[in-house]
Amino acid sequence: MKVHAHGIEIEFAEYGHPEHEPLLLIMGLGLQMISWPPLFIELLLKANYRVIVMDNRDCGLSSELKDAETPNLLWMGLKDKLGLSTQVPYTLTDMAKDSLAVLDALKIKRAHVLGLSMGGMIAQRLAIHFPERVQSLISIMSSSGASGLPKPDAMLLQNLYMPKMGGQGFESWVNMALESLQLITSPAFQDDVSEVRARVELAIQRSYRPMGILRQTAAVMADSSRADLLHMVKAPTLVVHGTQDPLVPIDCGRDTHQRILGSVWLEIPDMAHDLSTKLTPVLMPHLLSFLKSHPFHPQAL
Repeated sequence: MKVHAHGIEIEFAEYGHPEHEPLLLIMGLGLQMISWPPLFIELLLKANYRVIVMDNRDCGLSSELKDAETPNLLWMGLKDKLGLSTQVPYTLTDMAKDSLAVLDALKIKRAHVLGLSMGGMIAQRLAIHFPERVQSLISIMSSSGASGLPKPDAMLLQNLYMPKMGGQGFESWVNMALESLQLITSPAFQDDVSEVRARVELAIQRSYRPMGILRQTAAVMADSSRADLLHMVKAPTLVVHGTQDPLVPIDCGRDTHQRILGSVWLEIPDMAHDLSTKLTPVLMPHLLSFLKSHPFHPQAL
């Protein structure tokens, strides 16, 4: 399904009974709504949640902003160090409004919101600016965006973002994606190689937009004011982070927790920066316990 909003289209899907409590899932950088492990969705449905997933703009089957200028991330990083701002094609707040458009299309006035990595940042923006729409907030492997927080290793960023040598085409794209995933996945929760390859192949067959990843990254880099606004979050909040996260170091999650008053902190040993099928059974009991402790009032549904 698609919703038209702000001059673009956002692809989304919903699962579960329409009278169950709605739960919006917001994916991370460059990842499509099909990246949620099927087991993750299945367990939420068994717990009687109405699950809504979506492709963020510039990703999946949502609009590709190919006419927008692709930012120079190195130049953006340098300007940030000098205290200078950079104009970007769109912001995380724009992406939060895309999420609201999906809820509006489904006539959902209020929802639990769970965001992963960049999705956690978008979810934070939702909770800051549209508190009446957020029943509860779950921010997983994400960050407040505050200055001074630890950064990922420069070599890791280079391997993730810089074009790799080799041919073009489907097989090359699949292999590059698998190499990138290997850098951020915990060995403790690593899925079978054939399963991961099948998921990557399906995703690339559905949509391949490397320039969109750069524009989404620019939106993350430009969102420097979010940290100072997190005290405004009133929704019950769970902040989840792994001890072995190489891309968004755990202190970024701790900072988010400290800035959202009354939030709950959950640290997962050996978890890195990937939501795998093997990780799902570890996370889910904690997520469901939190969600069940913050139910809707019957008249709110």
